[in-house]
Amino acid sequence: MKNFWRFIFRKHLPSTSLCQMDFAVLGLGDSSYAKFNFVAKKLHRRLLQLGGTALLPVCLGDEQHELGPDAAVDPWLHDLWEKVLGLYPMPLDLSVTPPGVPLPSKFTMQFLPETPRTCSEEQRVTRTDPQNPPSELHPFLAPMVTNQRVTGPSHFQDVRLIEFDIAGSGISFAAGDVVLIQPQNAASHVQQFCQVLGLDPEQCFTLQPREPDVPCPTRLPQPCSVRHLVSQYLDIVGVPRRSFFELLACLSPSELERDKLLELSSAAGQEELSQYCSRPRRTALEVLCDFPCTAAAIPPDYLLDLIPPIRPRAFSIASSLLAHPSRLQILVAVVQYQTRLREPRRGLCSSWLASLHPGQGPVQVPLWVRPGGLTFPETADTPVIMVGPGTGVAPFRAAIQERVAQSQAGNFLFFGCRWRDQDFYWEAEWKELEKRGCLTLITAFSREQKQKVYVQHRLRELGPLVWELLDRQGAYFYLAGNAKYMPSDVSEALTSIFQEEGGLSGPDAAAYLARLQRTLRFQTETWA
Repeated sequence: MKNFWRFIFRKHLPSTSLCQMDFAVLGLGDSSYAKFNFVAKKLHRRLLQLGGTALLPVCLGDEQHELGPDAAVDPWLHDLWEKVLGLYPMPLDLSVTPPGVPLPSKFTMQFLPETPRTCSEEQRVTRTDPQNPPSELHPFLAPMVTNQRVTGPSHFQDVRLIEFDIAGSGISFAAGDVVLIQPQNAASHVQQFCQVLGLDPEQCFTLQPREPDVPCPTRLPQPCSVRHLVSQYLDIVGVPRRSFFELLACLSPSELERDKLLELSSAAGQEELSQYCSRPRRTALEVLCDFPCTAAAIPPDYLLDLIPPIRPRAFSIASSLLAHPSRLQILVAVVQYQTRLREPRRGLCSSWLASLHPGQGPVQVPLWVRPGGLTFPETADTPVIMVGPGTGVAPFRAAIQERVAQSQAGNFLFFGCRWRDQDFYWEAEWKELEKRGCLTLITAFSREQKQKVYVQHRLRELGPLVWELLDRQGAYFYLAGNAKYMPSDVSEALTSIFQEEGGLSGPDAAAYLARLQRTLRFQTETWA
């Protein structure tokens, strides 16, 4: 993909390069991010510049739409097939697969009559090659050292500071990097899933692709137990997409359940599907429990077509190897919230991590590291302004530890939380660094006064300092945290500072901010 991207953006390509090509671009994105579907838009424009003919306007699927990306994708696909079949009619010797007939499964499962010695509960396919750093294919099984709640007992959210021992792993990281963790399903959910589908968790199988060029999932051992498949691979507590209901309808032997599944998977039934599944965040396991006849009849061959794999979760690294050798720390907000469903919704990875107790016995977590979106200046005299409300402060703790260890001054941290005595992460550490003259800390405790105060308010209050640091001292500005409102509020505060303290007009202030972003002096790491 990188080679393709570099090639089509070569400046010397003539404007007629793609004059004989018809194309259509479908983008999937999330409008809570500033560069929503940026790649799809840019690709569409470039293909036009090179002489290609667009069959349709670019489609911008949006994860934030109440009906999900399908709200845009459905009508676009309908129009696309009309265009394509008009230009390229289907050969007479081919026919369309009729509705209700499933395509063949991607894999077949060959169940073994006896449990082989290598098919035991802890087949560890996650071994580290000493010649290469850990990766998604070969994560490091890091011993968990501590798992400490760092919010007060009366605070609404459980936030954990978790430390791993990475000695001998070959893992190295710098401030701004992220660690990826491969979570597992809860044992109770694994048991319930196997019961609903009539599977024996101890039974072992081998996996065979139906097509010769299709590889087997590298994360699954051969042979593999059903328990391993369900606990460590299938995302049974994810919110299923429309394709899940389409395939279930094809596999259902129950007319009553099949009719309902067809309704939920139809274009006309998307509002009902949203009400039933997306809005209350109903999981795949809960859906299967609602359609018991269908669930009990699912051929095991279709499990990997029906349920996607568990994806790793990324966390900002909250420590520096210069301050904590052979250790890696993360700050984890345990996700739990209520919808109209009786059971609370829980984040898979954060809940799994919170459930681990290293004090009760050895605990190992599969993880690896990759570069993050934040890079910090190496020069000792370049100031940095870091804005990290809540758990967004995690990457800045790593940066401050690293910079202090390297005698880099000019560290300015804007930290925001609700209550000083409930969720002021690393308060003692910050205070000690302040005493040593290594840090300037500015706090915003939003609930401790009648009028809520956030980090953007503190930025405005200290506008002269912010302008001095950015414009005259060449400071770098960093922002990390929730993507919903905070990034735009902070950007507005900066634009206001540029106008009030720098005397810039509105357009010039916006251009100044854009220049900071372009030169990487304004960097963000946000999440939805």
